[in-house]
Amino acid sequence: MAIKLEDPRLLSDAISIISELVSEVRIKLLDEGMSIVAVDPANVALVIFKFPRECFSKYEPENTVWGVNLEDLKRILKRASRSSNVLFEQEDNLLKISVFDKIKRVFTLSLIDVSSEDKDVPELEFAARVELDVDSFSQAIEDANVVADSCEFSVGSGFFMISGQGSLNSARAEFSEDEAKISGVANAKYSLEYLMKFIKASKLSNKVIINFSTDYPLRLDFPGDKMGIGFVLAPRVDNG
Repeated sequence: MAIKLEDPRLLSDAISIISELVSEVRIKLLDEGMSIVAVDPANVALVIFKFPRECFSKYEPENTVWGVNLEDLKRILKRASRSSNVLFEQEDNLLKISVFDKIKRVFTLSLIDVSSEDKDVPELEFAARVELDVDSFSQAIEDANVVADSCEFSVGSGFFMISGQGSLNSARAEFSEDEAKISGVANAKYSLEYLMKFIKASKLSNKVIINFSTDYPLRLDFPGDKMGIGFVLAPRVDNG
């Protein structure tokens, strides 16, 4: 079993983002590519990461599953530069990670048993869909985070709005069909603590695809040129 990356930066960035939500994951090496599906400890958010086999210069997966501590893997991947090649090989219960640059450096990472169950991506049907520039979306989330701990997504005829309402202050960003592709009608509230973590995926994509329904889970997708990362987030529902 061996896989090799010519540009480890993309994987390093993705692992860093995923580690904001979970500390341990199962990395699946499937015929179609590398895959991670994991739920955060509070069972509020799910992350979906796909890294197709075409991104690897060598890909001999043998349908392997690696249980890894993400902080440990993240620290190793950060030791590789943009110009490095990285080779992953499993030897018994160790993951051997060779970094090829001016010299060859070799790390070993202990593989672990990850206690969480394998998760499937839920099949969800949405009433509203918005596609817009990722920087504009990130800015709107950051604005709402200044004044509140949750924000409201609203879609109607020709508009999409993100608003945050605190006890004294508020923030609102409005998008028309000039700035975004908008369809459907829906209104729902989501945690800004999680959304602030999700928008770190903006470094992987120049757009975001938003799917949601009224008082229903949110699906955010950040499609990249070579890979994609997505999130599902449970809604905040006000009692009474």
